[in-house]
Amino acid sequence: MRNMGGTLLLLGILGFFYASSRIGELEPVPDGLGARETLQYPAGRWMIARYAGATVAGMGLLVLLLPKGR
Repeated sequence: MRNMGGTLLLLGILGFFYASSRIGELEPVPDGLGARETLQYPAGRWMIARYAGATVAGMGLLVLLLPKGR
């Protein structure tokens, strides 16, 4: 479980920073749009990918911190 948690944490962090770097290269998404409208823009898709990377990293951290089963 610890190996899987470490892998998830590493992949999530790398994915977060990669998506963040890609967002900087694109034109920004207009303010006030919902999630569905945001996906119509390339920068919006990378924003969703950034949130997904943060979620994966958080799940990896939880797996690392939770005690092993008895």
